[in-house]
Parts: sequence; C-alpha cells; structure tokens
Amino acid sequence: MKLPKTKGDVAFDLVNYSLITILLILVIYPLYFVVMASVTDPDLIYSGKLLFFPDHLTWDGYKKVLTEPSIWLGFRNSLLYTVLGTSINVVLTISAGYALSRTDLVGRNVFMFLLVFTMFFGGGLIPTYLLIKDLGMLNTVWAMVIPNAVSVFNVIITRTFFQSNIPGEVLESAMIDGCTNMKFFLKIAIPLALPICAVMVLFYAVGHWNSYFQALIYLKSNAMQPLQVILRNILIMNEGSDLQNLQDGSQEQQKRLELMKYAIIIVSSLPVLILYPFLQRFFVKGALVGSLKG
Repeated sequence: MKLPKTKGDVAFDLVNYSLITILLILVIYPLYFVVMASVTDPDLIYSGKLLFFPDHLTWDGYKKVLTEPSIWLGFRNSLLYTVLGTSINVVLTISAGYALSRTDLVGRNVFMFLLVFTMFFGGGLIPTYLLIKDLGMLNTVWAMVIPNAVSVFNVIITRTFFQSNIPGEVLESAMIDGCTNMKFFLKIAIPLALPICAVMVLFYAVGHWNSYFQALIYLKSNAMQPLQVILRNILIMNEGSDLQNLQDGSQEQQKRLELMKYAIIIVSSLPVLILYPFLQRFFVKGALVGSLKG
C-alpha cells in the first residue's frame, strides 16, 4: 500500500524538481544555442536576437565545412588517431589490469607501486619532447598514440573489476580442465570484462578525439593535424579577423568564419554522440563495479 505524501514530502519534491529543471536548462541551452547559431545569420547572433529560434536559416556554414579539404583531412586524421590509439590503449590497459589482478603474479606490488608513482611524479614536457625526438617519432602517427598509451587510473579500475568479478575458483577450475593462462584470459576473462572494456573504449576514444595539445607539440606538418587543431586555427583566424574588418571591412569573411566555427563544433561532436548510445548500457555497470574496492 502506497503511503500518502506529507506536506514535507511534497515540498521536498518541488524543490528537487525545480533544482533539476534549472540545472537541465543550464546544461542544454548552451548546446541548443550552438546548434541554432550554426544555421543562423551571424548578424542576428551579434545583435542578441537569437534566443530560441533563428529568424533566417542559412546552411552556408555546413556547406563551407563539407567543401573545405583541410577539415576533411583533419577529420580523417582524428579518426585514425582515435581508432589506432584507442585500440592500443584498451589492449594494454586490459592486459595490465588482468595481470595485476592475479594473486600469483610475482612482484605485482612492486609493479603497482611503480605505476602509481608515475601518477604523482612525471618527467615534464621538455624531457618528454626530447625522448619522443630521440625515438624518431616527431611528426609521425606514433607521436599521437604511443605517449600516454596507458592511464594508470584506468589500470586500477580495470584491475579492481577483474578482482571483483572473476573469482580465483574460476581460474582453478579452468586449470584443472587443462586451460592455459592465455586461453583463460582470451576465452573467459575478456568475455566477462566486456562492460569495463566498453568503459575504457569510451574514456580513451573521447580523450583521443578531443586531443590537440600533443599535435601542437609533436606534429609540424599541416597534413597530419587533427580536426581539433584545425578548429583551433579557425577560431584564431576568426579572432584575428576582427582587426582586419576594421581596416578593410571584410564582413563576408567574418560571417563565413563565424558560421564555420559553430558548424565544425557540431560536426566534430557527432562521432562521440554516435558512439555513446552503443556503449551506454555497459558504461554504468563497468564504471561502478570497477570503481569499488574488492
């Protein structure tokens, strides 16, 4: 039997729903504004007339994006770095997490200490750059995927997941039946670890897709720049063109750059928005179970 709500319960629900609604508006409206701004005349944006619905729709920004070779090149590069980098990240992270979860691994506490040590103490930007240079990885794809190939935080989450979900008795039973360590890892551990694998794919893929600092440091060729760097260059061009407009009145260039800025933000966000629904059902389970101490 459902108990009737008291006045205190009603007041609590009212305050709760009001706060949630306000937070929802604060999160959704900036995203909605960017979408509307990508199809709106920039003059309306500057004048503050764009609040909810655009008066004059224009697709010039998306047309410019779809016909700009550098943007397609950056999109291809970002996709390459994301797929290759995420594959390397997930393989190394899942392998390290599983190995460190095994109680029969000799010296696992030492390995764990060395990994955690790197979370608090790093070599710094200059020594890292010199190392990448000495390894011959400057201006190559490997400079975008090899450095930071393993996140220690993700290794800890993965290790905890294996400890919490794969009891030692399962390994013992498999060994009695003649299963080797490699076969147990590939045929039993990995299928049971699909939730944490999905979480790692999402974490690493989003990080690679949004990464631009490494490209600024290690990549000199414009043909290898990811989409985020190209977006950054367009934003810089947009800011720099304000001074030019005062001198030669190039308003059309300013409008094109403004429309492209919003359109590229939408286009660059699509892959992550497409990927997330497929991993959502694994995400909560894998993240929560992997974050609990077993």
